[in-house]
Amino acid sequence: MLQSFRLAIKSIWSNKMRSFLTMLGIIIGVAAVIILVSLVNAYMSYMTESFSSMGTNQITVNMMSVASRSVSVDEMYAFYEENTDSFDNMTPMVSVSSTIKSGNDSLTSTSVSGVSEDYLSIKDYDLSYGRNIQYADITGRHNICVVGAYVAEELYGGAEKAYGQKLKINGYAFTIVGIVEQQEDDMDEGGTDDFVWMPYSRAVKMARNANITNYTFTIIDLTDATSSKELIEDFLYEKFKDDDLYTVTAMSEMLDELNSMIAMVSAGLGGIAGISLLVAGVGVMNIMLVSVTERTREIGIRKALGAKRSVIMQQFVIEAAVTSSLGGIIGIILGSFATSAVGTLAGLSATPTPSAVIVSFSVSVGIGLLFGYMPASRAAKLNPIDALRSE
Repeated sequence: MLQSFRLAIKSIWSNKMRSFLTMLGIIIGVAAVIILVSLVNAYMSYMTESFSSMGTNQITVNMMSVASRSVSVDEMYAFYEENTDSFDNMTPMVSVSSTIKSGNDSLTSTSVSGVSEDYLSIKDYDLSYGRNIQYADITGRHNICVVGAYVAEELYGGAEKAYGQKLKINGYAFTIVGIVEQQEDDMDEGGTDDFVWMPYSRAVKMARNANITNYTFTIIDLTDATSSKELIEDFLYEKFKDDDLYTVTAMSEMLDELNSMIAMVSAGLGGIAGISLLVAGVGVMNIMLVSVTERTREIGIRKALGAKRSVIMQQFVIEAAVTSSLGGIIGIILGSFATSAVGTLAGLSATPTPSAVIVSFSVSVGIGLLFGYMPASRAAKLNPIDALRSE
C-alpha cells in the first residue's frame, strides 16, 4: 500500500501539468460546492436573525373593518385572558400617520404606534431612561409617549435630555416619559430606533378609528405556534363567520417555510455544482486510461517479475484517488478563501460550512476511486507477454 502511494506521488509529480489539468475540474467543483452552499447558509442565518428581530414568538392578527362584524378590544382581551396558558402577552396595534416636531426640528419617517403596556416586553426591549406606558395612561388616554433612541438623539441630544420634554404629534403635545435603549450600532432615519409609542386608546382617537383591527400576541412555547394560531382563528371565525375577513400570521411558521425554501435552493445549487465533479471524474478516468497505455511495458515487467493482479490494480486506483484527493484539498482551500471574499462583498458573514467541506471532499475521493477502477482493472488484466511487446 505504501509503495503504491509513493509510486502514485512520483507519477503525479513527473507529469505536473497533466496532473494539474486532471485536478482542475475537481478543484473547481469542490470550490463551487463550498462557495454556493456556504453563501446560501449565510443568507439563511441572516434571514433567521432578521425574523428573530421581528419576533419569532409573535402572532399578528389583521382584521377588515366591517360595520356589521367586528371584535372589540374588550372581547380580544377576554379571549387573551381565557388562554393565558398559550399566550404570554397581547397588545392592540394602532398606526398613526404623522409628523413629529420639537421646536423647529421635525421627523417625517418616524413610526408612530398606539400600543399597550405589554409592547415593551413583546419587543424584548429595555428602557434606558424613564418609565414605560402604564395601564392608567391607557384608561385615561394620557398624552404621554415612549420614544426610540434615534428620536431622543436627533431632537434632544440624548435620552436624559429627552426625558420630560414635549413632543408634538400632528399638532398634539405629548410628554416623553420613557426612552428605549439603542438597538442598532448605527442609528438611521426610519430604522429600528426611530419610533414613538403612545397609549393605544389615545392613538385610536387621533386616527379616528371606531375599531382596532390589528393585534400582536406572543406565544409561550414556539412548538405550540400552530395550535395557538388555530385558537385565534377559531375565535375570529365565531365572530366573523368568514375567514376572508381576517388573517392570522405566525412568524415562526413563516420562518420555517422560508428555511425550507432556502434549504431546497441550497441543495439544488449544491447539486448543480456537484455536476462539475462528475465531469471531473470523467477527466480523471480518461487521463488514467492514457497513463495505462503509456505504462503498458512497465506493467508487463512488473507482472513478469511476479506482481499480482491485485497489486497492479491497487497501484492505479490509489494514483487516481490521490489525484482527486489533492484536487479536493486545493478546492477546499480555494473555496474557503473565496467564500469569505464573496461573503464580504455581499455583506454576509459567510464561513465555509463544515458539511459542505466534508461532503465535497468525500465525493472527490469517491470519484477518484470510482473512475479510477476501470483503468486500473484494464491495467491489471494485461497479459505480461503482450505488455512486454508493447512499444
